[in-house]
Amino acid sequence: MVLRDGDICLRPIKLRDQRPWREVNRRNRDWLRPWEATIPPPPPGIPPPHRPTYRQMVRHLRAEAHAGRMLPFVVEYRGQLVGQLTVAGITWGSMCSGHIGYWVDREVAGRGVIPTAVALAVDHCFRYVGLHRIEICIRPENAPSRRVVEKLGFRDEGIRPRYLHIDGAWRDHAVFALTAEEAQEGLLNRWRRQKPSTPGTPHK
Repeated sequence: MVLRDGDICLRPIKLRDQRPWREVNRRNRDWLRPWEATIPPPPPGIPPPHRPTYRQMVRHLRAEAHAGRMLPFVVEYRGQLVGQLTVAGITWGSMCSGHIGYWVDREVAGRGVIPTAVALAVDHCFRYVGLHRIEICIRPENAPSRRVVEKLGFRDEGIRPRYLHIDGAWRDHAVFALTAEEAQEGLLNRWRRQKPSTPGTPHK
């Protein structure tokens, strides 16, 4: 499915996105490094895992999507690939929840791309997928991403100590959440009422 609002579009990631995805990711390496999840060192005697290739990553994302555990998107701005947004960890049964992660090209940060993309994804998850709760976990130091969730009306649920391995160490994360009852008017409508002046947002 394709989700769109004006210049901003979310669509499923594809194998043919490899060249623009690699180029955008390469240009933003230093900017994304403080926020991007890493694999912790293995126990002694166990070789470190290999970083998956782009094709392996896409195949994994597709398999998870087919199993109903993930919604992997690329983010486009004015027809150009500028980032990625994934609804992951989807759990059904009595929970019906998932969490959102994203990254975006520094060149388009501050233009409302990520707030709009998050709003599109959340509205889709609540209205059509059937999820009840969406979570976004952010390093406390990542002020731009914190402003995104605050402007969209996510609740601050506190800190999860040493929650994810990022940039070589286990890092604390602030947890922000929203339930379907708290976004009945639609998150995109809520965002449109805000002044579109969100500062640069590298990654969550």
